[in-house]
Amino acid sequence: MQAVLNKRVFQKVFKIAEVSNLTKEEKAMYDSSLKAKWDYENSIAYAEEKAEETGIEKGIEKGIEQGIEKNTRETALKMIKSGLDIKLIANITGLSVEEIEKL
Repeated sequence: MQAVLNKRVFQKVFKIAEVSNLTKEEKAMYDSSLKAKWDYENSIAYAEEKAEETGIEKGIEKGIEQGIEKNTRETALKMIKSGLDIKLIANITGLSVEEIEKL
């Protein structure tokens, strides 16, 4: 019979019985500690969610920047192949003359 009382539903019933037997002051302290626990858990969950969002956003930004840089270099390379002046290419693309010469 002891194993039956260990089931989750009975554990909840016993917990409710314990709480209902508390004095008014004990019940207020219990509620306060329960609220503090929930607040803490929610704060942790929120922080984890924000950290994940921030990481994703930073990753997207970095990917976009890398894509723009790659496109700029490819455009500069096409300009070089077309015979445009390096200083003009630097002026248009924003790359330095040294960077263009390395291409």
